[in-house]
Amino acid sequence: PKVQLSKLINSLKGVSSRLMRKEFLDIHRYLWNGALWSPSYFAGSCDGAALDALTTYIEQQNRPK
Repeated sequence: PKVQLSKLINSLKGVSSRLMRKEFLDIHRYLWNGALWSPSYFAGSCDGAALDALTTYIEQQNRPK
């Protein structure tokens, strides 16, 4: 790979955030202190990330209020 995973994720979050804000004008109600995505991310390999681990990670994330 030529791109660091963290930079790729940051880019994907930035682009998707801009597109969603443009399409859904009232999305600001669901933001985390002005951010569409939380600053964290999870990366696991295709053959090593158990579904239980992914499910637990997602369930433990903070939800917008």
